[in-house]
Amino acid sequence: MNDRDQISDAAPLDTVPNTSSPAYANAHPVTRAFDAFASAVTRWAGSPVAFGLAVICIVVWLISGPLFKFSDGWQLVINTGTTIITFLMVFLIQQSANKDSVAMHLKLNELLASHRTASNQLIGIEDATEEELRKLAAAYLQLASEKQGGEAPARTDDGAAADIARRLARAHAKTAAKRTR
Repeated sequence: MNDRDQISDAAPLDTVPNTSSPAYANAHPVTRAFDAFASAVTRWAGSPVAFGLAVICIVVWLISGPLFKFSDGWQLVINTGTTIITFLMVFLIQQSANKDSVAMHLKLNELLASHRTASNQLIGIEDATEEELRKLAAAYLQLASEKQGGEAPARTDDGAAADIARRLARAHAKTAAKRTR
């Protein structure tokens, strides 16, 4: 019997976001262009040149203070400039972080899938709800305490991840059944 037959009662999660789907790779040309732009800007923004330019801007602003008599307009220039730059950078950095997160999950999924004895039931777990993750954490804690106490888990042939994934799938199925009532 193969591993998939042993753990078939664990249902896959149905909350996969767009960035985890195969459609993410075939994104719209505007999405691809924004991704390339965001990557280039975030790489540049983290460079010594960008930091140097920011310091130069602050120094020029400070030096111009006496010329403008440290007026409200003089202060408004730096406040407005930094606010606009910060506002736009939040979106660019978030795009880059989202892409890095998807890449990290794909790498972890590959490691899980490539290891013969590892259970692949936790692939996609990053898409679980907060409640499901808490249940999974509780299941891991229970499994750890069972092993410390000398008790054997209910099914030792599937491995810990499969046992916990099975528990999570049962809890997910119960929740789904309650919603349909």
